[in-house]
Amino acid sequence: MATKAIIGKKLGMTQLWDDDGRVVPVTVLRVDRCRVVQMKTIDTDGYSALQVTWGHTDPDRLISPLRGHFEAHGVEPGTALVELRLDDVSEFSVGQEIGVDVLADGELVDVTAVSKGKGFTGVMKRHGFSGQGASHGAHKIHRQPGAVGQCATPSRIFKGRKMPGRHGGRKTTTLNLQVVRSDVERDLLLLKGSVPGPRGARVVIRNAVKASALKV
Repeated sequence: MATKAIIGKKLGMTQLWDDDGRVVPVTVLRVDRCRVVQMKTIDTDGYSALQVTWGHTDPDRLISPLRGHFEAHGVEPGTALVELRLDDVSEFSVGQEIGVDVLADGELVDVTAVSKGKGFTGVMKRHGFSGQGASHGAHKIHRQPGAVGQCATPSRIFKGRKMPGRHGGRKTTTLNLQVVRSDVERDLLLLKGSVPGPRGARVVIRNAVKASALKV
């Protein structure tokens, strides 16, 4: 499990140049400083996590239980509450701020977000099917999956068969993205490659849990 995590907002993609003059595609994330609202521990809750918030909101716009939750912990209300699952939370305290400075240049991270929704799609786009032949009698079935049913026994389609359907719009994690630049002054994080989700999506950035396996 991760040892540090932050919340970011996807702004879009751009490109940089490294020292050798090669183009490096990067995704720009704005990292709002998170405030720790509550700490979950194994002894009291059965798991270890940080409950954080960010931004600012009018307390009068919150429901009474949520407003009381912020007041009980003495933390200014934010726009949302998110739990960050971590190995150990003993080094944190309620009210502490967590920013982009927890990640350093060159570090590997895992990014989790809800992927772009692509609506109802066929099996070629949804599952990567190669399609059927384009000649020798094939007629208007080039992008269809082919035979999917059974014979008289069991006379049904097995559960889990890859079929057309709604594509995207699911929680997705991209592993081992490299931090190209951690801009503390502007609260920006530049990651090499693409990040799940559309522009404006909220993403969770954690230090890579499988980074040690890549070094072996």
